Amino acid sequence: MPSSSSLVIISRCTVIPEHKSTIKSLKLSVSDLPMLSCQYIQKGVLLSRPPLPLDSLISLLKLSLSKTLSHFPALAGRLSTDPDGHVRIVCNDSGVDFIHAKAKHLFIDNILTPLDVPYCFKEFFAFNNTLSYAGHYKPLAAVQVSELGDGIFVGCTVNHAVTDGTSFWNFFNTFAEVCKGAKKISKSPDFCRDTVFNSSAVLRFPKGGPTVTFSGNEPLRERIFHFSREAILKLKFRANNPLRKTMNAEISDSTESEVFGKQCNDSWKVIINRDNGKTNGKIAEISSFQSLSAQLWRSVTRARRLAATKTTTFRMAVNCRHRLEPRLNPLYFGNAIQSIPTVALIGELLSRDLSWSADMLHRNVVAHDDATVRRGVGDWESNPRLFPLGNFDGAMITMGSSPRFPMYDNDFGWGRPLAVRSGRANKFDGKISAFPGRDGKGSVDLEVVLAPDTMTGLEVDREFMQYVS
Repeated sequence: MPSSSSLVIISRCTVIPEHKSTIKSLKLSVSDLPMLSCQYIQKGVLLSRPPLPLDSLISLLKLSLSKTLSHFPALAGRLSTDPDGHVRIVCNDSGVDFIHAKAKHLFIDNILTPLDVPYCFKEFFAFNNTLSYAGHYKPLAAVQVSELGDGIFVGCTVNHAVTDGTSFWNFFNTFAEVCKGAKKISKSPDFCRDTVFNSSAVLRFPKGGPTVTFSGNEPLRERIFHFSREAILKLKFRANNPLRKTMNAEISDSTESEVFGKQCNDSWKVIINRDNGKTNGKIAEISSFQSLSAQLWRSVTRARRLAATKTTTFRMAVNCRHRLEPRLNPLYFGNAIQSIPTVALIGELLSRDLSWSADMLHRNVVAHDDATVRRGVGDWESNPRLFPLGNFDGAMITMGSSPRFPMYDNDFGWGRPLAVRSGRANKFDGKISAFPGRDGKGSVDLEVVLAPDTMTGLEVDREFMQYVS
């Protein structure tokens, strides 16, 4: 923590599960192991001032966390590598860190108003710059409660080799649900390990463990861009109707409103025939999120001012639970994700319209079916390796998280979160995280991390900024 920090740690303790684990150990899977070189996930919620004294709240949160850990025993354990090289979570009830901090000089409006995300949010989390491999000797999770002048921030940090976003938010939501007074949790995690991701393959590490795959020292700017439901539906319409738009895609309000008004309702969809796109004549639809991602890809790439002959990669993580046959339990606990890279020449990406790049993303996501997931598992087993997180050629974008995650369901008993923010973990030039907008209804917030010059270019990109609220 920098010496200029005004956040003060009041107390630190270990919280153990209320009941001992009935699970002895869980072997890390093909989807878990690559994450050992990634930093712990750090996501948290900003809440209004609670209606009870802080001392009482801290006691309630510790008790609720203890009860929640009884349902998530893996998070109270530690990693262990056996003599054969297999890494397991030993569910030994060692517990998680709980930190109470104060930053009474910070107020909600002051930290939500600036265009760039203030530095203070990076102080609201434990285990900064900690790789998931450190779970061999550090807790697998931590909760930090930071008391502000007129509210609190609850920061949750979890080992990325133990959870993906789906499992992380199930844990965090359950923690809030228990704190709110639930006698029975609504979504019990599934710790089954009899899946396609279970493997005898061994991932070998250098002595001392892996190292981070991105520098972490480069100058960066971080902004939250909000997109209303209406703006996203306009993007979706444009992506699915390529003949309507010019390359620069400036929207004519009168034309857009006329067509959009006829099409828009609660289940609004634009369906077009993509016969020339090698879909064998099937009807296909580019989704709202694919449309938004494509626009971001185009605009960030343009702002980077790279050579037209260079290639650019847009990488997104996808949940494989529903892609497998038979499907995994939606509440399967662990990582069940794979990364989908889409590659294009920069000149072609920028000279074609939005529908071209959106269609490329769409095809790759649709094609990621059961067979593709299994091929990915087989490919990894033949060459076990860590996940290379970073922007290695200056032209990459990595999309993480999801607007489908129930982030604003984290009501601890006195209201929904006012905002969702992340810590410093796993951030580099081109790292994007998607959150649901607080107002719901299909709105999306993009947490965008870029080199300062690139961010400046994005902020004056008319094609992108016309959709930002």
